[in-house]
Amino acid sequence: MQELLDTAIRQLERTSGSARADAEILLAHCLQKSRTWLFIWPEKEIASTTTTQFLNLIAKRTTGTPIAHLTGQREFWTLTLKVTPDTLIPRPETELLVETALSLLPAPLADTPSVLDLGTGTGAIALSIASERPDISVTACDFSPAALAVAQENAQTNHIRNVQFHPSDWFSALPPQPFDLIVSNPPYIETNDPHLLQGDVRFEPISALASGKDGLDDIRRIVQEAPQWLKPDGWLLLEHGYNQGKAVTELLRAAGFTQVRCLPDLAGNDRVSIGQLPG
Repeated sequence: MQELLDTAIRQLERTSGSARADAEILLAHCLQKSRTWLFIWPEKEIASTTTTQFLNLIAKRTTGTPIAHLTGQREFWTLTLKVTPDTLIPRPETELLVETALSLLPAPLADTPSVLDLGTGTGAIALSIASERPDISVTACDFSPAALAVAQENAQTNHIRNVQFHPSDWFSALPPQPFDLIVSNPPYIETNDPHLLQGDVRFEPISALASGKDGLDDIRRIVQEAPQWLKPDGWLLLEHGYNQGKAVTELLRAAGFTQVRCLPDLAGNDRVSIGQLPG
């Protein structure tokens, strides 16, 4: 097994900056074992069918196909989520959005606290929040029927029952209801950004990535419409690019939000901006 792994690593080193991790993840996936198992049993013989499957995945990875598409899943928060080319691949930095939402959610009193996740994709944000707070009601929407189907499957697989799914282009087709919290990781990359032609994003839906000349078209729309969907003292939380914190906080203040601030991710980059609707 170790010889097979070393061969794959050498192949991946030509195109990947994480060759060893990629090879280990893909071999563990083919064997339906953990990466730790590979370290414990390096001398194990691998069946020829498994070897063929593994080398086929390595070949696809050398062309840039994302690991999440090759394995069909990605770990996020405490969940294992199905991922397809119809959805954005969940990123670790988005966990800041979940963490912040959980810190702002009110305790259940007379009414059940409610959360809206706009553009849910795999359901990563909605399902992570719902899994931590089974006492709340979460609504998740996406304009893509294919993405919404993936999110619904992820809810079933992870046994999460307090999320309702709606096909909707942002707020346009949602049933009227005020929310305590609105969260979104919308498209925020500039349409002509060269990064759209690099790395994993080449394989992800452009509609989940790019948003106009400055990347803020969808964020502007959400900020403008959100006050109509928030309860008094409700919060709006938005993920955005590392260089968009100032612009997004200005949009929030212009729309009448208070308690506006921008939060950094673990790398120290501006990542999530939040604002509260006055009571």
